[in-house]
Amino acid sequence: MKTCDLHTHSLFSDGTCTPTELVRLARQQGVSALALTDHNTSKGLAEFMEAGRNSGVITVPGCEFSTDYEGTELHIVGLFFDEKTWAEIEDYVELMHIAKRNSNMRLIEKLREAHYDITYEEVSKITDADEFNRAHVARILFAKGYVKSVDEAFKTVLKEGNGFYVQPKRLSSLATIRFIKSYGGVAILAHPFLNLSYDGLCEFLPKAKAQGLDAIETLYSTFNEETVKKAIELTRRFGLLQSGGSDFHGKTKPDISLGTGRGNLSVPFEFYEKLLERKGD
Repeated sequence: MKTCDLHTHSLFSDGTCTPTELVRLARQQGVSALALTDHNTSKGLAEFMEAGRNSGVITVPGCEFSTDYEGTELHIVGLFFDEKTWAEIEDYVELMHIAKRNSNMRLIEKLREAHYDITYEEVSKITDADEFNRAHVARILFAKGYVKSVDEAFKTVLKEGNGFYVQPKRLSSLATIRFIKSYGGVAILAHPFLNLSYDGLCEFLPKAKAQGLDAIETLYSTFNEETVKKAIELTRRFGLLQSGGSDFHGKTKPDISLGTGRGNLSVPFEFYEKLLERKGD
């Protein structure tokens, strides 16, 4: 059965693979269609699309936006952005990047005040993204022996509310859906249930669909069988399409493999085809 992976990250956000390496890995894994959805940037898309030429892998240009819905962080994936719109993505997220930079500076300052040997410059060097995020800081803390794993860093030092990390201001979820649709993209709610309950989703999804939301991820690396059933039920209840992906980050999330997640993920190629049809509507 042909499969796809519509949620992956490169070193242009918090992944560790180049866009070219992602395409090569997808080919090795037998993935027929692959989307690059770096956080809040389109800067890896040119390399990604070039790598896809004559590779045998269909490459889908995308972006995962970090957004806010009534105080809750939601991630909205946009797919099928035409090249002429990539600069518009950068303009849209510019103010958020400024807020992120300020947040990062405060984080490093607080860590140094607490006698962690870490600098803004050394964290910046391990990513090609405009701004690093907590995953990059966690990698440095792990490398220097302050924590036993990247996951431990997130659960302790870098956990929101523990005094070091303060979440920067995010984009509006509903406005981001409108933005994606205004530039011809397909809008997808990434990993539902991560920050919203079933009842919360039932409240959010009608509002989101009114703004143009096309789909939600029903197949995701950390979803169990029961979660998948609930996600599919939501697509039927609100007339949405299905999407899915591994959320592959390379070494940042070593237990997640491209295409197969934790070993039990298989996203039908049909998901890609139906989303592409929606792009053409």
